[in-house]
Amino acid sequence: MENEDKKVLDLSMEAGRILLDAGAEIFRVEETIKRIAMAFGIEKCSPFVMSTGIFLTAENEEGEMYASVKHIPIQEVKLHRIAAVNQLSREIVEGKYTIEEAEKKLEDIKKEPGKSDISRMIASGIGSGGFCYLLGGQAMDMLAAFLSGFLLYLVLLAFEKREKTTSKIVLNMIGGFCVSLFAVFFYRIGLGNTPGSILVGSVMPLVPGVSLVNAVRDFAEGNYIGGGVRFLDALMVALGIALGVSLMHVIYFRMTGGSLL
Repeated sequence: MENEDKKVLDLSMEAGRILLDAGAEIFRVEETIKRIAMAFGIEKCSPFVMSTGIFLTAENEEGEMYASVKHIPIQEVKLHRIAAVNQLSREIVEGKYTIEEAEKKLEDIKKEPGKSDISRMIASGIGSGGFCYLLGGQAMDMLAAFLSGFLLYLVLLAFEKREKTTSKIVLNMIGGFCVSLFAVFFYRIGLGNTPGSILVGSVMPLVPGVSLVNAVRDFAEGNYIGGGVRFLDALMVALGIALGVSLMHVIYFRMTGGSLL
């Protein structure tokens, strides 16, 4: 296969890898790979995407074959990268980029920093407070939920920055336990009147909503393997949260003789 064709397919593969790593749906990854390859003149391109890997085969006009495989572990969702690669693929199809320019643009996307730690902590707090309100919480309950959600992400970020990675299930167990501890603490010191609303609102930043939606969308597109893997991943996250909250509930009952909620 000519060097130019190989560069096109490497570009397509890398764009697909970034999308899948950022939590994009299976059909979006496949469509992006195909469109980029076709935009640069490679018509026979067959990507096969699963939740944890991409298999790509292609054939140029001379009948020369290309094949590549990439393993991509399931990571957290990065919507800003998905949006950036989507926009790049549209502009490639419109003919706005050469191969070299597209490669440089893709490198720039990979280097783009995510949201700052403090903005993520504030967003977690606002989300917790908002859900607390939807669940019937009053102003003081919302404040307690905001603080619990804020501190929750402080704990999660501390684990993110460790050199040794922590299992997703264990991390969500820790998150569920800590957010329950924070919610109980604020309730016990008089900050809020409905511990149930505070606790459930505070837990919401941990809930894998995007993963569940993507799983349903993959199911709707007929990709039952990919959708099943994503659904199972979301289910394991939910299990970790439930175990963490349950552990705090047991400790609270042992210490006070009363129910957490």
